[in-house]
Amino acid sequence: MNAVILMLAVTACYTICSLNDKYAAAKANFSGDEFTFLMCSSMSVFLALSLPFQNLSFSLTWQSFLSVLLVAMCKMLEFQMSARVLKQLSAFELKAWLGITLFASYFTDILFGSELNIIKLICIFATAAGLVFIARSSKGGVNYKQIILPLVLYLVSKYGYGLVIRSFSPYASSTMQLLPAMVIISLIMLPRVHIRELIKNNRSGVVKVVLARIPNTLGMLLENAVISISLANYSFIQPMILVTLFVIGLIRREKRSQLNLIGSIICIVGIVAFQLA
Repeated sequence: MNAVILMLAVTACYTICSLNDKYAAAKANFSGDEFTFLMCSSMSVFLALSLPFQNLSFSLTWQSFLSVLLVAMCKMLEFQMSARVLKQLSAFELKAWLGITLFASYFTDILFGSELNIIKLICIFATAAGLVFIARSSKGGVNYKQIILPLVLYLVSKYGYGLVIRSFSPYASSTMQLLPAMVIISLIMLPRVHIRELIKNNRSGVVKVVLARIPNTLGMLLENAVISISLANYSFIQPMILVTLFVIGLIRREKRSQLNLIGSIICIVGIVAFQLA
């Protein structure tokens, strides 16, 4: 029950961030470097403020330092690639593709000894079919040749982050892996971003992105708690966001092609059934 509550809380936080990230990439028109710097620098501050309220650990071993570097690499890829991908994909379509990480986590669990479940495999194939429909419905507006590599790297980074946090938790607590990684990325991005010009030319966009990092940071802390329970549960979070975005789209009466609607429903049914199987 605790895991479900945590997952619902993370879903709420990340749904807000997903809509803001689409704004940052498509409307505020931040570059990948600018978006990455704003996210990492602001989250570094918010994470630092949360330190007194957490149980922290960090052993002086090569595993701890390696975990920080790997988390930094995953987050760098995630932020850089999301800025590119969201220029063409909607937040909903991106979350549809992120459903693949659920299956990657499932097969990883099998490699580590979990039992193969035929019903879950059927759910995987059903969701994959839904993803194909969604992709085909956007064929006229999305050039997948341009974003296929960033999209793949983004998916790998999301899956890799959970795997690293879980694998190296005996050597460093999740926050002590994440905070140094955020600081490292901020320092790498600093020379590539003209802060004064960025604030001067797009003050409103900067403020919106930074404020959205508050629920983003809370979501990441809760997400790390979910990872400590189960890597599969961590992967369930993105499909749950997909369902939330779908409901929001229905409430807003957003226009969808018939193929997109069918694909979305199949995808959601497959993901929900996968969780229930």
